Amino acid sequence: MQYLAFFLQNEPDPEAVKAILMTMAVLIPIIMIVAIAIVMVPCWFILKKAGFSPWLSLLCIVPSLGTLVLLYILAFSEWKVVPAPPPVWQQQPPYPPRPPYPPQS
Repeated sequence: MQYLAFFLQNEPDPEAVKAILMTMAVLIPIIMIVAIAIVMVPCWFILKKAGFSPWLSLLCIVPSLGTLVLLYILAFSEWKVVPAPPPVWQQQPPYPPRPPYPPQS
């Protein structure tokens, strides 16, 4: 933070500005690709489980508008998934008969 205050206080060095811009030019696209992948991978699996084409997750490449369109597609369309059958209750086998008690005298 002190470096930023010092940088803004004095006349910026053109070489320092160039170095900062080159670093940002490399880091920002990498950060964007990672952020898109973080959103796209779960969307891929959700779409596949919902019965849609997983390729719709490519809408996430357009950061805000594409993801919003995908969210509306998922929210307001009929999912093509067959509901899971209810679990079948199986009757427990009867307990074995108790052995007879010894005779009482």
